[in-house]
Amino acid sequence: MKQKNSKAGISTGTGDIEKRRKKMEGVATFGLIIVAVAMFAPFASFGGATDWLSIGKWVYAAGALIFTFARIAGVNDPRESLRVRRLRRLEFWAGMAFCIGAFFWFYNENKFGGNPWIGPLAIVRDTVLFSLVGASIQVIASWMIAYRLKKESAK
Repeated sequence: MKQKNSKAGISTGTGDIEKRRKKMEGVATFGLIIVAVAMFAPFASFGGATDWLSIGKWVYAAGALIFTFARIAGVNDPRESLRVRRLRRLEFWAGMAFCIGAFFWFYNENKFGGNPWIGPLAIVRDTVLFSLVGASIQVIASWMIAYRLKKESAK
């Protein structure tokens, strides 16, 4: 059962939306893995933490942008309830928290980068904070989406 979207001429069949949603979930997961690797890298390096800090900020920013763009992609089904669509929109804000964390990594490295007494934790302190915020939002939103979809399918 396919319907034509009168605005853009896009077919909005259930199968098309589900395929796109699965692709975007895979892309978002890939972005989160990149973010996690970038967060772990400065603490795993024993000798040259500054090398990993300068590389890690670009890797983290790339992962944050990949995750955010995957959440921006329009995979909302207009037939879903308003609550589920709002919860899917909440996942976008998790991506924005990761992007803000990337900004602070760049900012703090420029601010503290010349001081040899500043360790990697001082540089990525705000990034860790916003990464935890983004991860919390993502976990809560995914649990709530699963709960709502299960509750609505039971009706």
